[in-house]
Amino acid sequence: MTEGSETARRDALLARRLHLVASVSALTAEALRLNQKRAGIEMDVLRLELEIGRSGANAQLVRDLHEAEQSMTAIVQACAACEDRIIAVEADIEELDRRLVATANKN
Repeated sequence: MTEGSETARRDALLARRLHLVASVSALTAEALRLNQKRAGIEMDVLRLELEIGRSGANAQLVRDLHEAEQSMTAIVQACAACEDRIIAVEADIEELDRRLVATANKN
């Protein structure tokens, strides 16, 4: 391969790496947002449980608690899916880094 084509290949790999790092950044921000939302729902669940403990289980409080618990389940699943995507993109970055090292070692 010519030096120009090697440079173009390296530049393409670096551009791809930049894109992947931006993806990890966006996914990390999403994970943080989901974790903050989860914490808020946890507070709602605790508040509802305390209220039920204090005043008894009326239908509305029980319904609200059930809805909050369902929201919690959905958020936990979304967090896990986001973490899985982060792991996958980080693996792609590691593979790309290996390719960049191999490219650099050829020179």
